[in-house]
Amino acid sequence: MNTLNQHIWLCGFMGCGKSTVGRALAKCCGTEFIDMDSYIEEQEQITIPQIFAQYGEPRFREMETACIAALKTHTPAVIAAGGGAFVSAENAALAAQSGKVVFLDVPFEICYQRIQHSDRPIVQRSTKEELQSLFELRHKQYKANAGICFREILPPQKTAEELAKLIATFE
Repeated sequence: MNTLNQHIWLCGFMGCGKSTVGRALAKCCGTEFIDMDSYIEEQEQITIPQIFAQYGEPRFREMETACIAALKTHTPAVIAAGGGAFVSAENAALAAQSGKVVFLDVPFEICYQRIQHSDRPIVQRSTKEELQSLFELRHKQYKANAGICFREILPPQKTAEELAKLIATFE
């Protein structure tokens, strides 16, 4: 049984736990979990690294906006956005029309530990210092574009449980 009456859009920097917490939150809420990157890969029949390599980041950002627009009318779900999706105020406003945008505010060092050996295009082409600069820039944008900021650093299941309680107060 789906207990949500609107989408929960999770945003935050790469490695903040959007997908892991999102899966647990969807279970807590008895609803579907959607990972935007996986959704885009399925729709486009190409991986995110391939999209970046063949078409560049601007085209990928267009795909994210199209994805948000397409998912707006989907049955309420927990949706993990890509790390750059809600840097765009346009995307955040579009998502907010169908639910709450929740920023998982995790410190850079924790995110970096989780992503440093990943195959993410931005990680592959950036130094730690460049990633930290990107984090600091995006952090301000996430805060400005999210309706809810969640800062507690807890295990994923506990984060999901606390978020479910918090979200219930906004339903």
